[in-house]
Amino acid sequence: MAADAVAMSRWQSTVSFVRESYHEIRTKTTWPDFPQVRQASLAIIVFVLLIGLLITLLDTVLHGLLVILVPSLFR
Repeated sequence: MAADAVAMSRWQSTVSFVRESYHEIRTKTTWPDFPQVRQASLAIIVFVLLIGLLITLLDTVLHGLLVILVPSLFR
């Protein structure tokens, strides 16, 4: 009998959580408009490209230094 009560309690708490989450998403959440989404997306793309360029540059420089300083690694 107690197991049924626990199972029902879990079910009720899950249903309550889903209802409250839905209510919060529908009424309390502010969603960005399209220009904000576009601006944020462009900023992220530019940032990722710059970081990729920086990593590529560092990799090239360090590879060149290692080839000069430790040539036995690359024979």
